[in-house]
Amino acid sequence: MTEKQKTASNIISILKKTYPQADCTLTYESAWQLLVAAILSAQCTDARVNLITPSLFARFPTSESTAKADPEDISDLIRSCGLYRSKTRSIVGSAKMIQEQYKGTVPDKLEALTQLPGVGRKIANLILGDYHHIPALVVDTHCARISRRIGLTRKEDPAGIEKDLEKVIARDDWIAYGHLMVLHGRACCTARKPQCDLCPIADLCRYGKNHQDVRERPQA
Repeated sequence: MTEKQKTASNIISILKKTYPQADCTLTYESAWQLLVAAILSAQCTDARVNLITPSLFARFPTSESTAKADPEDISDLIRSCGLYRSKTRSIVGSAKMIQEQYKGTVPDKLEALTQLPGVGRKIANLILGDYHHIPALVVDTHCARISRRIGLTRKEDPAGIEKDLEKVIARDDWIAYGHLMVLHGRACCTARKPQCDLCPIADLCRYGKNHQDVRERPQA
């Protein structure tokens, strides 16, 4: 194992113990519902999405029913999640494409998923990992930020970060890694003010090591 691989392995081991319930926080019952929830989560919290989807899925539970829906009815149901018009276009467009090209079944290939309206690599990898259980790395803002701070990548673009992480993280941990990054990013390694003094992986993190003097400074 390389040094980065050892670091990644140790960090994942520690974070699994820190966040034993790490999992997707979106509520869904099918691949289609997960795809819709993921589209809705853009610039919106998962908690807010989970408040919206029950009424949405009660009326339009499948890609078939969504493809036949009046877009205005979809918009009315998702209005409170923001960007509702563009999200409506993505949801209805994806439903129609799935019906026309995939016989109503959400595809399980990255290339096919990313052809759907509103679906990029992040959502596609979420579908692959959390629904199909195919190892995939979801690089969201938390994952990108923390992975750079740790020192596992220096890339800025999600695709580049994903490639770097694939080289240092064991394939069996790809799905878990994304969820661990979300929880750690919310709880400790925040964007503006990371709490290195409370971080369980600070001694393994490039950023944490560089801020060791801050962590060890006596409290006034």
